[in-house]
Amino acid sequence: MAMSKLAQKAVAAITRLQPDPSEGYLAQRKAEDAAGKLTVASPRCRIDNLSVTADDGYEIPCRVFTPLDVDFSLRTGLKVTDDYRGTILFFHGGGWANGDVDFYSDACMRTALKLERRMVAVEYRRSPEFKFPRPLMDCYNVACALFAKQLLPDVRVPRIVLMGDSAGGNLAAGVACLARDRGDFRPNNMVLLYPLTYSDHSPATIFDSVRENGEGFILTREAIVDYTDMYINGPEDLENPLLAPLLTPDLGNLPRTLVITAEYDPLRDEGEAFAARLEADGTEVECVRIRDAVHGYYLYPSVLSFVRDTYDLLEEFLNTASPAHGGKGPSGQAAAGPGAAAAAGAAGSNANGAAGAGEAPGASGVSGEPSKGAAEAAGRGPKHAAAFKGADSAADEVPENPLSALLKPVAESLGLGGAFSQEGRKRWIKLLGTDSTM
Repeated sequence: MAMSKLAQKAVAAITRLQPDPSEGYLAQRKAEDAAGKLTVASPRCRIDNLSVTADDGYEIPCRVFTPLDVDFSLRTGLKVTDDYRGTILFFHGGGWANGDVDFYSDACMRTALKLERRMVAVEYRRSPEFKFPRPLMDCYNVACALFAKQLLPDVRVPRIVLMGDSAGGNLAAGVACLARDRGDFRPNNMVLLYPLTYSDHSPATIFDSVRENGEGFILTREAIVDYTDMYINGPEDLENPLLAPLLTPDLGNLPRTLVITAEYDPLRDEGEAFAARLEADGTEVECVRIRDAVHGYYLYPSVLSFVRDTYDLLEEFLNTASPAHGGKGPSGQAAAGPGAAAAAGAAGSNANGAAGAGEAPGASGVSGEPSKGAAEAAGRGPKHAAAFKGADSAADEVPENPLSALLKPVAESLGLGGAFSQEGRKRWIKLLGTDSTM
């Protein structure tokens, strides 16, 4: 289903109003600051401001959004208690230069309440004042403090979820890779919303979505290039896997991951390619493309169908985690496939893992062996089905590209044949997401 012509015209008009990032990022910050001040706090969500000391001595601000259970009776009066099953460590988007905790406060409150999870939003330092890898290291410093129970002493470590949208998804993936390589902590679950995972967004990039959706759909190809140029110190950073996680040689042994992409997003294909790489390297992953959605839609009102559908996906993904990791576990035969089997095994070995309010103690291990959840996620039901579609050509020559060596095993494992030829790489991986309309 294609986006309606009326919606296309509206999106194109909004796109034309977007300032050039390299010249207008300060003006955009002012506009976002003004918008952030309009956020109305929910009485069902407590907001606390904390900080973490970075490795260079800077105090990194963090905002904690805690869902509350508000109960009133004539006999006992008003009773307010914390009501959450886990903690989400959230990194906001904005091209590493825009976006902040104020601007994302409404989305964070909404997410905390809908998912029954405490949200910790990180106010990392932004470019161009602070170049790569400073924003990433700020996020990593907060993650280290959270997993070490220094930021929130009552946090249940197995129930911490890494989450980010756009550039924040890029930072979340970088934090996960750093944590695995350094051994400082071990996240069990991660959510990436339309993440940036690659560093080539030129017209010659391997990803068709950059060309197809690079004009007229809010985020433009030129804006991505500008934001990246503001973030990097020099061209050498473009080859750093911590800036472009898709270039990481091995994506195994990472958290169980949900990747959500948007149909009309220039970053769509690289997000889906990242999910395919995770699967090929043995990490349990699910990937869904949201139809009709554009980049940044997570901040849109929840009355829109694709926003509601996204919360359904997030809730399903988190609730089907091991109960020890903050999920409810599979119910009957509803959750099928290897991912459900892993969750069922974890639930069986952690029968006392708590569900419901608060972060009750649970085992600190990972839930079962990593499985190829993306390729078999269709077993979760047609609404949120993910399916790989092969390329047409099977014998074309692989072009010279820094991704070829990494993506070739992915293509072979998924039976995609010559997925890197001019024709073959078109829709080399297609994921069918929720049928959403404006």
